[in-house]
Amino acid sequence: MLQGPNGSGKSSLIRVLAGLLPPASGRITWSGVDVAQDPDGHRARLAFIGHLDAVKPVFTVAENLAFWAGLAGKGGDIAAALTRFGLARIADLPARYLSAGQKRRLALARLAATSAPLWLLDEPAVSLDKDGVAVLSAAIAGHRARGGLVVAASHGDIVIADAQVLRLGAVAP
Repeated sequence: MLQGPNGSGKSSLIRVLAGLLPPASGRITWSGVDVAQDPDGHRARLAFIGHLDAVKPVFTVAENLAFWAGLAGKGGDIAAALTRFGLARIADLPARYLSAGQKRRLALARLAATSAPLWLLDEPAVSLDKDGVAVLSAAIAGHRARGGLVVAASHGDIVIADAQVLRLGAVAP
């Protein structure tokens, strides 16, 4: 868990881990190998959910999820992912009609539609109601129980049992 005030570097660290930003110094390794040596391999082993939902408004809920699963090269079980995140009944609805919480659930459903061992989550509980946070927490617990890894930046909206917490300080003026 990455915790800290706005501007403390949580999102930047998540982006570095995802390979979207280069580290200012040092290197990121996976099983002892620098991820910069195999960026495509690194991207294939992670699922990144940023603080923006990346939902295409003209696609239906199911089409959005199928698009992202296909883009990641993972043709997961779309119907099961929609059910897990409480979206099955609106699968055929254009995404432009979704509430903020429903858009967030749709973004998070990408996690259930892939088999990535590493989940990088930037403020994953933003816009979620209590039930949505419970679904997210259960998905994280299940992923970890199967041996998956999760790095999440949060203001404390979610609880990850036995998580190691890195508290980042405020940015100096």
